[in-house]
Amino acid sequence: MNHTPADALLDIHASALAGMASSPKHFERWAALAADEDHPDADLSEERFHEGLVSADDALTALWSRHLTAWDFAEDPQWAQGTPARTDERRTVVYDRLRFGSDLRKALDNAVPVAKLPGPTVITREFTPWYTPERTAVRSFYWKSYEGKLRAKGWSDAAIAGLDEASRAIVERLTDPEQPAARQAKGLVVGYVQSGKTANFTGVTAKAIDAGYRLVIVLGGTLNLLRAQTQRRLDMELIGQENILRGADITDLDSLVGIDYVSDDDADWPDFVRHGGRPSALGAFDIERLTTRDNDYKSLAQGIRALEFEKREPTRPLHDPANLHHTAARVLVVKKNKSVLTKLVKDLKQIHGLLGELPALIIDDESDQASVNTLDPKKWEAGKTDRTAINGLISQLLGLLPRAQYVGYTATPFANVFVDPGDEEDIFPRDFLISLPRPAGYMGVQDFHDLDDNGQGQAEATHVRGIYDSTGDRLQEALDAFVLTGALKLYRADHGVPEGPFRHHTMLVHESVRMAEHAALALRISSMWHNAAYKGTEGHARLASLFEKDFHTYTDAALPTPETYADLKPYISRAHQLISKGGTPVIVVNGDSERDYNQPDLDFDRTPHVWKILVGGTKLSRGFTIEGLTISYYRRTTQQADTLMQMGRWFGFRPGYRDLVRLYIGREETLGRSRNAKTVDLYEAFEAICRDEELFREELARYAPLVDGRPQVTPAQIPPLVAQHLSWVKPSARNKMFNAELVEVRSPGTWVEPTAYPALPAELAHNTEAWEPVLAALGDTPVRLAVGSEAGYDARVGTVSHETLMQVLCDLRWSVPSQFSPHLEFLLRAGQQPTIDDWFVITPLQSAAGRREARILGQGLFTPARRARRRDPLFGAISEPKHRAAALRIAGAVTTAGSAAVEENVRPRRGALVLYPVVESELRLTADGSVDPRDLVMAFSFVAPKSSVRPGSPLVRFRAIDSGRQDAIVIERDDVRP
Repeated sequence: MNHTPADALLDIHASALAGMASSPKHFERWAALAADEDHPDADLSEERFHEGLVSADDALTALWSRHLTAWDFAEDPQWAQGTPARTDERRTVVYDRLRFGSDLRKALDNAVPVAKLPGPTVITREFTPWYTPERTAVRSFYWKSYEGKLRAKGWSDAAIAGLDEASRAIVERLTDPEQPAARQAKGLVVGYVQSGKTANFTGVTAKAIDAGYRLVIVLGGTLNLLRAQTQRRLDMELIGQENILRGADITDLDSLVGIDYVSDDDADWPDFVRHGGRPSALGAFDIERLTTRDNDYKSLAQGIRALEFEKREPTRPLHDPANLHHTAARVLVVKKNKSVLTKLVKDLKQIHGLLGELPALIIDDESDQASVNTLDPKKWEAGKTDRTAINGLISQLLGLLPRAQYVGYTATPFANVFVDPGDEEDIFPRDFLISLPRPAGYMGVQDFHDLDDNGQGQAEATHVRGIYDSTGDRLQEALDAFVLTGALKLYRADHGVPEGPFRHHTMLVHESVRMAEHAALALRISSMWHNAAYKGTEGHARLASLFEKDFHTYTDAALPTPETYADLKPYISRAHQLISKGGTPVIVVNGDSERDYNQPDLDFDRTPHVWKILVGGTKLSRGFTIEGLTISYYRRTTQQADTLMQMGRWFGFRPGYRDLVRLYIGREETLGRSRNAKTVDLYEAFEAICRDEELFREELARYAPLVDGRPQVTPAQIPPLVAQHLSWVKPSARNKMFNAELVEVRSPGTWVEPTAYPALPAELAHNTEAWEPVLAALGDTPVRLAVGSEAGYDARVGTVSHETLMQVLCDLRWSVPSQFSPHLEFLLRAGQQPTIDDWFVITPLQSAAGRREARILGQGLFTPARRARRRDPLFGAISEPKHRAAALRIAGAVTTAGSAAVEENVRPRRGALVLYPVVESELRLTADGSVDPRDLVMAFSFVAPKSSVRPGSPLVRFRAIDSGRQDAIVIERDDVRP
């Protein structure tokens, strides 16, 4: 066979890289060995390699992309010299080992940039490593097949490497399926709402069955539709055609009867994974499905034999390698349904003896739904644990399968981490908790809420609209936006954007949990739709106005968008036609019956195009992915943060149309119908719970690094890290929470901002007077504080001793004392050791045009800031981002140099405190220009010096009530270790 020079070069590089296995080596030598026989005259110079990269040789670049990315992501390999994964330093080590010159390095960096992505955050107990690179290299049949499928779907090498890393972090914390002693591991994986958790647990399943797990039970939601979606995904991307056919001849129609996907001509069947033959004939093992797309688990008609495992060596246990790697795996995808799980438990009980030898994996999707025991422990009989139905059946499964590993998946973890860790039969993730990174291309909270953008408000301006404006309800505008965005998708498909992301186009209307109201709302929308005159002058005028004032302003310049409505107008008719197909644009999705979900337009997998408006309540808010969701009209309230977050169906991946996404959300809604009903802001509530979740992830990341090779915290110590920004939105339902207390938070170099200030005038006056020693220490002349290239700000500053500040902080009163007490404990202990000498106090002077000056307790002048409480009793963010850099620099948290006023005050054992005199309404001054202490909230933020915690010290201490320890309050961390 004749090869072109480019083909020969590719062959040589592929052979050389394959020979290197898992570590980079001297490339010239390996390439010479690869070229020796077949290509003795090949040009192996760096110049020729460089030429191939610069000339955009796609095959060569793709080959190197896979290998460089794998080396970039490798977790602490011996050859990496301790360099962190996904960094320039790691890439430099790779190039050094390959012996590449500077020009080639630059060309490779341009062709394959380092993917500087965050890895998973892991909170873990100590475990015995067993899932080694050598072991995975020998057994990775299904993982490699899945990896190939993802690459065919267009996943980047970085995305695949990230999934490889995250799934490996989970599998390696399961028990070795070959080990003689039975042991169960339980863990929790925390993703983002609609962020691709299924891809992760598919990867975990692939790796786990490669490693030796032979029974996989996936708890796939509470509805047939959700279960079927999960089954189809696993069948398509992991199990594959040959395992589904089970030897049936694809050309023999009679043999295909009853085989899902084939017998009903599923359009996606050609895209199902193909292994090239029965895996058992290729040196691997088959997967037998005990459930199908259309059939949940049923009592086995063919008898219990379907759950029996034959042994090659009958005298050895099933988990012995001689048996384990020669037997088929069984996979079940079942609903979290009492009847279904009861049948499974009953069948398993009939397998005598073998269950103790069977490595099993239970994956619980949406593990905070139905799986958590919500029965009140105070009502249990003495010595007896009462369980809800699903929780009890999961507990029975774990009891029947002593080698079963439990992995829960959720985007809202609070209910799971509040499970009693002392209940050995429950699902508390005692062994590991893994937080997945935000995936590339994901549209999440940062795209709808301006959390820290210094007041620019770009995310809200682009995507968020209120339910009402000066003309009233904006539902008609939302419908118009749905038509416009449909037309824009059609326009983009005609102008070079791949049509795949535009297959479905949907709108969500979610106002109430009441089914009667859904029917009325659907009727209202249908009436509005038919009276909207989308084909007439009035309708086009309305659409043209909305296009100009909204979508033309905020579209992504990188995507094709018409300059005028006239250019878009030809696509309006087609969009209207697609939405109206079937006679109505509306689908109602509610009820407890499965028939409500058997509508063809709800099956996004099997229906070619779904262009509809979905009206519903709770059933649209959990696990159900609304494909193509572009316009959301949302008014539903709830008092649980995890429930509210799960309703955020607008989070997810929006390739090619993320700039078109609009959220119409209630701003001032009434919660409850009693005379004590509260007025709430839904958008504010979402922002608050998003802050709660982001803070939870940040705290996990903070405590994840090992100290002296040991974990700082275990999953049992996680619950105190759960925050709450709004008093009326609890982290989870009360019956899912158990008691835990955070004793101390050590926060060297970290910005800490309490928000639970009292509201009573007498307590405010008390706090104001407590700050008098600090106010007196401030200089009269303002100074300019700046760091790096920032413009900076003016402030009054001064220095107080640590002892003086502690006297002030100990005297303060709080609306929620527990919010600040763990931080105060840390500061008090830091003074006793001592590790803090003094504090640099900064009181920023407001620069807004309407600022007013005031004296406080005879001191001044100050410029009080105006802030509002989120809802009693907590404030939202009080500080301004521009005020933080100077404090962080003075406390040694950052190294960027600041202005002279900053640098001359930097000390190794000095902290920084930013003091904000705050008023909640108009500033009222007395005749001498003073403000009444009863009108002031003396708010503050602080940064403890980096020196305040000694290297290697744990950062937290906890007390927790653990039923496994006879309800004793125990100290989880050594409280005498500095």
